[in-house]
Amino acid sequence: MSVKIRLQRHGSKKRPFYFIVAANSTSPRDGKFIEKLGTYNPLTVPASVNIDRERSLHWLENGAQPTNTCRNILSFKGVLYLRHLKRGVSLGLFDESAVWEKFEKWNAEHEAVVAKRQEAHLKHKAEKRHAISSESVRKVEEKNAAKAAVAVAESAPEEAPASEEATNTEAAAEQTEA
Repeated sequence: MSVKIRLQRHGSKKRPFYFIVAANSTSPRDGKFIEKLGTYNPLTVPASVNIDRERSLHWLENGAQPTNTCRNILSFKGVLYLRHLKRGVSLGLFDESAVWEKFEKWNAEHEAVVAKRQEAHLKHKAEKRHAISSESVRKVEEKNAAKAAVAVAESAPEEAPASEEATNTEAAAEQTEA
């Protein structure tokens, strides 16, 4: 029995939500699994991933093969980096405390990058919302200005015929004198 670390789809139509599971490679995508390792929500920015690093690392060390997407997720969360560091311990390159020190340093940098991405997304979203609201205000102002222009135009034609009648009567009076 070969074990795969893969995604199991949940959520409604066009609103995906995934469980990250360790499952037998012959079981169906949404079928039976051995262990739930975490969750993945691609709809948030950045995508939110909750994963049990220790259990994922356990399955990787015992030969589980991640799918391409799960490999990217595990890399994003640092599980593959942690596996790489632990291999260095087994080869005698450094000790366990150095592994956790390096991992904590990497994790702090990674969390800063994720927070920066999320902040940039929220800023962009706020700017977009502001642009939409200012555009709607501008459209309302244009509509009000157009209504005012129509009201002025409606009142102006009533005055214009009176002045035209005055010029017409003056012209008629000149013709009668001539």
